[in-house]
Amino acid sequence: MSNHYPLWKYLLLAALVVFGIVFSLPNLYSDTPAIQISSAEHGVVVDQATQKKASAALSKANIAFANEALTGKSLFFTFENIDVQARAQEVVKETLGDNYITALYLKSTVPDWLNKLGAKAMRLGLDLRGGVHFLLAVDVDAVFKRLASTDLRGIAEALRADRIRYTGLSPFHTKDAQGVLINFKTEDSLSQAYKLTTKGYPDYQWSKKNDDGKLVLEGLMGEQQFQTIRQNTMDQSMTILRNRVNELGISEAVVTQQGADQIAVDLPGIQDVAQAQNIIGKTATLEFHLVNSGQSAQQAAMTGIVPTDDILEYNDQRHPFLLNKEIILQGASVSNATANFGEQGAEVNIKLSGGAAVAKFNRATAKNVGRLLAVLYVESRPVTTKENGKTITVYKTEKRVISAATINSALGNSFRITGLSGIDEASNLALLLRAGALPVPIHIAQERTIGPSLGQQNIDKGLASIEIGFVLVVIIMLLYYRVFGLAANVALAMNLVLITAIMSLLGMVLTLPGIAGMVLTVGMAVDANVLIFERIREELRYGITPQAAIYTGYARAMTTIVDSNVTTLIVAIVLFSLGSGPVKGFAVTLTIGLITSMITSIVGTRAIINLVYGNRTVKKLSIGINYKVKQTAFERGAANS
Repeated sequence: MSNHYPLWKYLLLAALVVFGIVFSLPNLYSDTPAIQISSAEHGVVVDQATQKKASAALSKANIAFANEALTGKSLFFTFENIDVQARAQEVVKETLGDNYITALYLKSTVPDWLNKLGAKAMRLGLDLRGGVHFLLAVDVDAVFKRLASTDLRGIAEALRADRIRYTGLSPFHTKDAQGVLINFKTEDSLSQAYKLTTKGYPDYQWSKKNDDGKLVLEGLMGEQQFQTIRQNTMDQSMTILRNRVNELGISEAVVTQQGADQIAVDLPGIQDVAQAQNIIGKTATLEFHLVNSGQSAQQAAMTGIVPTDDILEYNDQRHPFLLNKEIILQGASVSNATANFGEQGAEVNIKLSGGAAVAKFNRATAKNVGRLLAVLYVESRPVTTKENGKTITVYKTEKRVISAATINSALGNSFRITGLSGIDEASNLALLLRAGALPVPIHIAQERTIGPSLGQQNIDKGLASIEIGFVLVVIIMLLYYRVFGLAANVALAMNLVLITAIMSLLGMVLTLPGIAGMVLTVGMAVDANVLIFERIREELRYGITPQAAIYTGYARAMTTIVDSNVTTLIVAIVLFSLGSGPVKGFAVTLTIGLITSMITSIVGTRAIINLVYGNRTVKKLSIGINYKVKQTAFERGAANS
């Protein structure tokens, strides 16, 4: 038994070592404090003029910056420490105004050659490096207003259909109640309407009132229904925010409800704060309208006279369009959207879900072949102003026509949107459509960059636990198993490198529980080697040859190692499935560590032992015991038989 690996195995292990070293290298480079300046709304650009304005403001405030760079559509200023960074953000934000997003940022110092290979540093969680905390205020009242508007139209149509005369119909809304009021002239009309609404709208509690001769039918939404709609709105908003966070590639983000109408979003280790701020806070969707080709949009734009059934909108070049008010399809019907670069430039390929809305869209486009179909992009953006010393947030709705194309045939479940300004806009639009439009407007009520919550002392202890555990294991293994212990130590170091490389490559976030998982992995990796080495020692005590002892030790310990790792892996999967946040971080790190330890503890140490002892005659193994070779494995097997 020569105990020799073929060349391809050594080459494969060498490639694995190179992979581990390269993709774990970025973690040796620290991030530098910076601010990132980007556009807050469509049409606003970040250019050299913006750079000069921001640079002059910083110089005037005596704030020194280490470097400045205009990269793509963002402007960066780097600083020596986070204190200077925070002061710089305030100055730049005040100078540039609300048209720009000025966000705190940790700029990577990883060399370009590593970035080109796709190697990135592992992000640290809120408990280690901190991150960004958003507190979002949800305008829940908007859903009640929309619901009341829909119900009012339905009630009005039902009353007209039954020829029930009414003099007025209006909604009312308070903090804890939602309803409608219908005014009548006669008791007979009131009674007929009461029967109709009681049967057709059971979600409302209907009551007839006579206030000084004014006949009123009041429909009050039930308390349970009121609270159900409010909570459903919050749940839907949180689900969509989670989808948007996932689309941004942020792992282990925490989205939780705070009170009746606020949502807290914690983004650990976030890199592109400006993009997160831009995407999370947007309420954007699409509306498809037919273009009114019988009227002059230019004339309507100049005179300001717009037909009753039309709306006047513009595209990026301020070209006017007269659109029918009727929305023949909304973005809520989109099941998937992907950004591409086609013959006409940036485009978004859209797939629709089934249902009545899509059937209506198909019928409308079939009836209007040859007409222009406009795609209207609608975005609700919060604007904060101060009145009488109080901060007031109002929602500004921006609309623009992003495409107007001729309908050549009835459109089905798949089509594409063209006419976008670039691939960035197409990617953002596709992201918002995939994640879903928020059911109500939201705005960022509070934004904080969070420092390490456990304190630097606890962080150092967490990291030191890996170092101390590793060093102690290295010393014990070296003293107890000599050369074999040295092989186990090399494999153990490689195991930590591989865990770091894989977590970095996958873009995972390391938290304190994740560190605990790595510490546990160190112990489990050594445990596998202990089983193997003790089995080799046992074979040597029987007196068989060193080569046979190595072969038998690895072969017979394999079953025990696999069994123990599989059972631990099952536990890790259960923790990941049922846990959340820190528990998932621990489970993921443990799972990766189990897989890498199987490779390094078995294949890795075997390769080193083979290089030292394999393919040659060996009389003695340096494994920490004294022994004598009494007989060969063949002789012992023959004797036992």
